[in-house]
Amino acid sequence: MASVLPELVSYLEGLPEPHILFDNQYRIIAANAAYRRQFSPVASAIGRTCYEVSHHFSVPCDQAGESCPLARSRESGQRERVLHLHHTQQGEAYVNIELVPLRSAAGDQAYFIEKMEPLRVAQGQAAAQGLIGRSATFQQMLELVARVGPSQASVLLLGESGTGKELVARAVHEASPRTAAPLVVVDCASLPETLFESELFGHERGAFTGANTSKPGLVEAASGGTLFLDEVGDIPLPMQVKLLRLLESGTYRRVGSTELRRTDVRVVSATHRHLKGMVAEGRFREDLYYRLSTFPIRLPALRERADDIPLLAVALLARVAPQRRLALSADALACLHDHAFPGNVRELRNVLERAALLTDGTTIERAHVERALDVDVQAGTRAASAFAAKPASPPADREGADQSLRGVARATLRAQLQAHRGNRAELARKLGISERSLYRKLREMGA
Repeated sequence: MASVLPELVSYLEGLPEPHILFDNQYRIIAANAAYRRQFSPVASAIGRTCYEVSHHFSVPCDQAGESCPLARSRESGQRERVLHLHHTQQGEAYVNIELVPLRSAAGDQAYFIEKMEPLRVAQGQAAAQGLIGRSATFQQMLELVARVGPSQASVLLLGESGTGKELVARAVHEASPRTAAPLVVVDCASLPETLFESELFGHERGAFTGANTSKPGLVEAASGGTLFLDEVGDIPLPMQVKLLRLLESGTYRRVGSTELRRTDVRVVSATHRHLKGMVAEGRFREDLYYRLSTFPIRLPALRERADDIPLLAVALLARVAPQRRLALSADALACLHDHAFPGNVRELRNVLERAALLTDGTTIERAHVERALDVDVQAGTRAASAFAAKPASPPADREGADQSLRGVARATLRAQLQAHRGNRAELARKLGISERSLYRKLREMGA
């Protein structure tokens, strides 16, 4: 092995991606120019361990709570891939690592080559945009994004409202070879059934009343890129058949046309609904479900990644109050950490924006956060009191309980709608939900 080492080092030096060569004691033997530019000047890397340089750890990754590719490679005897949060000269960044073992003449794993590719769609520190987080559940989700991104597989994003499904869809798109082409978002919840087909596939002139010109659909606009179907559980059953045909054959027809058109799109879909339950109830096609869920990714709720709240808070404050350099006191952060956030990151943003408006100085204190949270608490208390004031017999089963709770939610929303004098966007903001969620709820109520 020693006789070919100079040739190997020369080969690594010419590679465009960051590469290092290290021995089975984790000591870095060589680092190519791309690695030196991205991670560490050569003088400070050679002879040191990879875990010290990359993570500032004093022990190997697997002894510090990380997944160590070298340890995994020793066990499997083959190449391994992991996602790590690395120190770089620009700060901490997520990096895809691919490790390949090199065997000696005796067949032992003597050296290892590690390729590093920065994952530019997420940050381990506060940033102006994109995905942000460091918690274990966030990193598990991000590793799945990194693995599926370069493929052509259909991705189904599952999670509660407000967990950032559109951001994750964008991350999948930007990690794919299609990143130069458009990401087109289809808001399935806000499209009336009568317009769904026309919006998705387009229409020809005269196809229906008001169709004065031909119009391409969103599928055509996404050709070469990614089609993101948000709230896919709201797609009407008749349209599900046509969407299935698109996924299986890449073909579709505009409304009012017999011409079969082709498109090249990758589909990423998202829902907060339990699609398997909808399949069992006959409200969602089973064949479509399996076409959409080739690679499902579950997005963690904010309460499952509460350790990310300080990072998210810094980034969100910069977005909601860009002209003010606001900070959160330790007590304010503790207050946020203890809150359940049923509305997830979207609710956190609303609370921070309210707290910023309640703050005259440069530091948001616990009292400001408590007042910002109290708006939602009071609204919930009023709804509960109104419900308790009405005589009602207890529901006989869980389905009855669910229906009663839905009735309370609808009654509360109806009261808010009647009292509100602004537009729907302002009402959605007041309720701490997205505008598309508001329109979906109103449609369900027939309002």
